[in-house]
Amino acid sequence: MGLINFFKKAFSDMKKSTKAQHEVDKANFAAAKAESKAQWEEAKAMGDPERRDAVMQAKRDKQIAEANERKAVAEARIEALNGKK
Repeated sequence: MGLINFFKKAFSDMKKSTKAQHEVDKANFAAAKAESKAQWEEAKAMGDPERRDAVMQAKRDKQIAEANERKAVAEARIEALNGKK
């Protein structure tokens, strides 16, 4: 009887594991589907010249802000070195 109970428990555990993995797979599929739709909507929006220009300008503004921040950090490093001499 011990062997029968062992297999019952093993198959029960496999069933639980399969159900849990199925839930993970469903969640991953839903996430991939949502990401795909978002990419499609972004691509569709880039077809509109006004939207494309706005998106591109926002990217350029972000790059300019990052460059200005890096420049300020570099200038602070230079001043710190010149102040030590």
